[in-house]
Amino acid sequence: MKTYPEIAAINVSGKTERKGNLTYLSWAWAVDQLLRLDPSATWEYKEPVYFKETLMVFCSVSAFGKTMTAQLPVMDHKNKAIPNPDAFAVNTAMQRCLAKAIALHGLGLYIYSGEDLPPDETDIPQTDLQREKIIRDAADMALEKFKGGDEVAAYEAISGITDNEEKMYLWNYIKPHSALRSAIKRLAAADTTGVAR
Repeated sequence: MKTYPEIAAINVSGKTERKGNLTYLSWAWAVDQLLRLDPSATWEYKEPVYFKETLMVFCSVSAFGKTMTAQLPVMDHKNKAIPNPDAFAVNTAMQRCLAKAIALHGLGLYIYSGEDLPPDETDIPQTDLQREKIIRDAADMALEKFKGGDEVAAYEAISGITDNEEKMYLWNYIKPHSALRSAIKRLAAADTTGVAR
């Protein structure tokens, strides 16, 4: 069985994505690596906890002879808790929490370094141009995922944009890509109605 230092030494940088100021480890890749390193590994989600209108999810991963539990609020792309989150946002947070719980065993833990620190004022978009760049980056990522055939990942790339003004900017930015816009509309409707994609 691998030791913590051996697991922590695994380079995960090629398996991460940036959304806004945050770096995320691919949960599917993390699960794959976990099961390769410890085929008897298991995980479970604990009961979520409400804080007023927001929600905190929990995931425990048992591997390498111990259990580690992570928690994560259901957040938007600005790292802010989403009031009254829908099922898609909760599912996204659960998968990110799973990746984080796996990281507590060492796999990719370094990407969470600094997460507990207050945001650097230079990291927070201060102007409309900076906000527009973040939205364009999210839209470009969505387009890349869509062209790769992954509509759900494309939708996920932009689903955290909840501000109406930002949504309008996004919609105008992706106007030339009608197939992507149609997929986003369909997936957003499925999120609202709870219909499976």
